[in-house]
Amino acid sequence: MNGVRIRRTGAPDVVAASDGKLTLSVPIQIKRRSGRKLVTLPNGETANPRPWDVTATPMQLALARGHRRLAMLESGEAKSITELTAREKIDNSYMCRMLNLTTLAPDIVAAILDETLPQHVTVHELAISPPVLWEEQRERMGAVGEET
Repeated sequence: MNGVRIRRTGAPDVVAASDGKLTLSVPIQIKRRSGRKLVTLPNGETANPRPWDVTATPMQLALARGHRRLAMLESGEAKSITELTAREKIDNSYMCRMLNLTTLAPDIVAAILDETLPQHVTVHELAISPPVLWEEQRERMGAVGEET
C-alpha cells in the first residue's frame, strides 16, 4: 500500500504484550473497485485514488490496446497483422486503426491519458490515417474542432 495516505479518524487501539511487542489495530475496510482493493476508513472516506484505480476511458483503452498489439508484433509473438487479427477475432481495418494510435504525438497521448483532449476529438478521427508529422497531427485536431 505504498503511496496511500490515510488520515487517522480516532485513536488507534494499541495492545502491549507481555514480551514487549506492541500490536496496533487500525479500523479500516477494504473494498474491491474495478477488480482492485480500495482502503476505506470507518467514516466512509477513501484515500485519493491512484491513476490505476480509476476506470479507463474508451479512448485510453483503445490507445493501450494499440500499444499492446504493436508490442506483440514487434516481439514476434504475432508474425503479422493478419495473424493477430485472426487471434484477436477483430477486423483487419480496425486492427490497423488501433495500431495507428501508436504513432500519435507524445502531447496528444498525454492529453488522452490525462483526459484533457478536446471533447470534439474522437478515437475515430485520431486513428484514421493520422499524419506522420506530429505538428500536422496537432493541426488536424484543431481543424476537426473548426468543422463542427
